[in-house]
Amino acid sequence: MFKKIKKRDGKIVNFNVEKIADAIAKAGLATEEFKPEKAAKLADKVLKRAEEQITTRTPSVEQIQDIVEEVLMESSYKKTAREYIRFRQERSRIREAKSDLMNVYKTISHADASEDSDVKRSNANVDGNSAMGKMLQFGAEGSKVFAKTMLLRPDIAAAHDNGDIHIHDLDFYATGTLTCCQSDPFVLFENGGFNTGHGHLRTPNSIGSYAALAAILLQANQNEQHGGQSIPNFDYAMAPGVDKSFRKALKRNLDKYNKFAGKKLELKLKDTVKYGDDEKLKKDKWPKEVIEASNEDVERETLQAMEGFVHNLNTMHSRAGAQVPFTSINFGTDTTPSGRLVSFDLLQATENGLGKGETPIFPISIFKVKSGVNYEPNDPNYDLFKKSMEVSAKRLFPNFCFIDAPYNLKYYKKGDYRTEIATMGCRTRVFASVFPESDGIVTGRGNCSFTTINLVRIGIKHGICLKERKEADWDGFYKELDEKMDLVKDELLERFEFQANQHVRNFPFLMGQGNWFGSEKLGWNDTLRDVIKHGTLSIGFIGLAETLVAMIGKHHGEDEDARELGLDIITHMRERCDDYCKKYHLNFSLLATPAEGIAGRFTKIDRKEFGKIKGVTDRDFYTNSFHVPVYYPISAFDKIDIEAPYHNLCNAGHITYIELDGDPSQNLPAFESVIRKMHDSGIGYGSVNHPVDRDPVCGFSGIIKGERCPHCGRLEGDVSFERLGQNCSC
Repeated sequence: MFKKIKKRDGKIVNFNVEKIADAIAKAGLATEEFKPEKAAKLADKVLKRAEEQITTRTPSVEQIQDIVEEVLMESSYKKTAREYIRFRQERSRIREAKSDLMNVYKTISHADASEDSDVKRSNANVDGNSAMGKMLQFGAEGSKVFAKTMLLRPDIAAAHDNGDIHIHDLDFYATGTLTCCQSDPFVLFENGGFNTGHGHLRTPNSIGSYAALAAILLQANQNEQHGGQSIPNFDYAMAPGVDKSFRKALKRNLDKYNKFAGKKLELKLKDTVKYGDDEKLKKDKWPKEVIEASNEDVERETLQAMEGFVHNLNTMHSRAGAQVPFTSINFGTDTTPSGRLVSFDLLQATENGLGKGETPIFPISIFKVKSGVNYEPNDPNYDLFKKSMEVSAKRLFPNFCFIDAPYNLKYYKKGDYRTEIATMGCRTRVFASVFPESDGIVTGRGNCSFTTINLVRIGIKHGICLKERKEADWDGFYKELDEKMDLVKDELLERFEFQANQHVRNFPFLMGQGNWFGSEKLGWNDTLRDVIKHGTLSIGFIGLAETLVAMIGKHHGEDEDARELGLDIITHMRERCDDYCKKYHLNFSLLATPAEGIAGRFTKIDRKEFGKIKGVTDRDFYTNSFHVPVYYPISAFDKIDIEAPYHNLCNAGHITYIELDGDPSQNLPAFESVIRKMHDSGIGYGSVNHPVDRDPVCGFSGIIKGERCPHCGRLEGDVSFERLGQNCSC
């Protein structure tokens, strides 16, 4: 009879045969194959065999459990044996996860964010070296372990860990948060203001207050969601602030005029004057000096408001003070004088840069392009379109969203900003819906969650790249792709159920203030199912180029057959998503996943398993979604032609990047030709990348060739030049 047993951590404790019986009994109860009395007899059998086989006086826990498995497998209780083995494996997985977590915590505590650490660099928007940044990372990594061990199905958790899929924002899974929201400031500003949870903010009465509250809105929203935040109608939403400021300026300047000229002119409350009403004011015989001074005042105030807005979004923090809110602003289609002024001054503020001339990272500004509004020379906002390209050629932003793309245009209703396509973050879009009331509406909606499939791995296993076959196994490829899509679908549904059972009180700003579509109808203790159903559940993919190389040896940028095969793959994925929409009556959608950190994560895992494969795993990152690889030489127009069809297929989000060499601000016609090519080719969302250098000493921004600033002549020395450019390689 054993007196002691050695635990996994090396500790020696008293041997207790009742623990063996308890473990067997639990497995028997789970399968309902036998009652606890039988478990005691099986435990005695285990003990007898252990005494026969184990020569040491102090056996290990693993040795005893191995014999339990043997005894159960030899018995007639096969179902219980499998349950015991499954339970043992699950406990082992939990122990390993805890051990891994401690190692991750050690990395967070001791490593520098600049070191080669996936943990420390997992979110570029968080300062991984700051105290609060580390605190966020501790919480995030612990939360991931909890989600994988307690909330996710074991097969789904395993698929994430081994690199078959990537569950985005897994650290927020247990909080029940949604990804993002396209907020309409009208909802919050024009109905008596809003409450952030720390005090009520009344309806703003000037453009400066409108801009400041817009920044607070985005910050407050990000504190309750795990993704980016967007305003889809920024120019429309800020225009009333311009009008209110103009009315104040008019009254102020009228008072000055009366005092100077000895007049008694009066601005009455019934006079609904707005910025740009010059002709109406002149007709009503208002003094020219008062009109001009008021225009100058509000134009100066609006520019200051936009500069303040841009500065706020690059300096204010959310989530325990460690993260700048990830924000996007869509604008360019309001044709009123007030809306036009907002768009122009937002562009001007972006061009001016931050306090020392730095290019602002946030907001990601997105200019909405629409024929009849701003695309043609006779359109009312054509000058803004031209201005947007000038600024983008200098500052990388704005990007361009094309309302005229057929899949966007079908929802467009002139004068209704809710039907103008808008984009969140680097590509996410929420537009179509299986629910008629939200179909084609962008405001108040967002993505619930998204998970990405490692398309390249499926290609490696069924393609010719491993030289195990001469021709690609397309039947096997699509069979496994369907299996992975079904797995991701199940995970998204499980996560949706978890989110749907959260309460309004868990999201006092997002839901409590009526920010999300339909949430104004809910009570404080209501659950969220009836409103988050208007969001999307997105299945993403990455590395189409490497997938094609793995399958047939060439990608879609270099081969016509690969081009057709690539479209076949993504069409198949979109059709599966559409089938899920019909079957589950939820907004499943297909996402052209941005690389973020997962392209490198997938590559690292696959290289370890399959080795370095030329054109597949031989680089640090898989190519962004459906993009033609950035390293492949191709003309801008050809790249647009190849990628354009994928925009229609990827209804959860897409983008096409074009790389331009040199300084595009010196060749604006070439820049404009690229944007117009995107518009005319059916691109939904596009961006032009180019090098942007800056001398932090004199403030020059542009191309700096060599080591001398072309503006001030300074040689690069102790103070280095800043080299900036959007990264489209991922």
